[in-house]
Amino acid sequence: MTVPLRIAIVGYGTAGQACALALARDGHRIEVFERVAQPGPVGAGFLLQPTGLQALWELGLLSSVLEHGAPIRRLFGETPSGRGVMDMRYRDLDPRLFGLGMQRGALFALLADAWPGYADIHRDHAIEEVDDARGRVRDQHGRWHGPFDLVIVADGSASRLRDALGAHRIDRPYPWGALWCLLPQQAWPWPDELRQRYVGARKMIGMLPVGTAPHDATPRMSFFWSLPAHTFDDWRAAGAQPWLREIAAIWPQAREALGDVFDAGRLSRATYRDAVPRRWWRNRVVLTGDAA
Repeated sequence: MTVPLRIAIVGYGTAGQACALALARDGHRIEVFERVAQPGPVGAGFLLQPTGLQALWELGLLSSVLEHGAPIRRLFGETPSGRGVMDMRYRDLDPRLFGLGMQRGALFALLADAWPGYADIHRDHAIEEVDDARGRVRDQHGRWHGPFDLVIVADGSASRLRDALGAHRIDRPYPWGALWCLLPQQAWPWPDELRQRYVGARKMIGMLPVGTAPHDATPRMSFFWSLPAHTFDDWRAAGAQPWLREIAAIWPQAREALGDVFDAGRLSRATYRDAVPRRWWRNRVVLTGDAA
């Protein structure tokens, strides 16, 4: 029988959620530290690959995610003139394979509901330091918690704790960001495909069917528009109408999906980061998810 360990998890995003659920089911004592007062999903939708579906099967959640997600069988990208740039089908690798478009809110809810310890998360606890030798963590108020047998750092790509394991190879903001929102799928003509349109390497529109959520039966799509991260304020200052006309010129169906009355305030900003640590564990501390 496995000896139960006392384990701290820093961050309650997807990686932290999955670790909490899996390790608690193995009998370990879990404490989660989350920097925000109300943990929740960040982002609109994403594409789960077969490896992710395998992990959810191991967690006993595959049937639930299949109930809500949208099966994706093709990844297709083209220019406005119709020249194909990317065309990949899962069946070319194996007829049984597919991806799954998911709303981040749906996956968050399914993972949170499956873990009985969700109500006991240490909310509003920003962990600012880890003691890898003694297995302790220090919050923003200077309080130390622990010792723990294991500390799992799952605080995302912008992790403030990654350097506790040693100098990184790469850790810098990615120059491109995105604007995104969820839209009703309605009569979208490609319900089982990730579709993208490119204007050179300068502009990109993406549409991904992402299914439903536990408390919302409306099938939705994730819309995203790629732009340099430093131009976000310029885009906002220019107003929505010039941008909507540009969307219509590049991809008329995407413009139609945005609707006749579109409020640019519905769009959220996403930023990304290149991060490559030199090592992913030391003593009692390990990195996982985007932090790794």
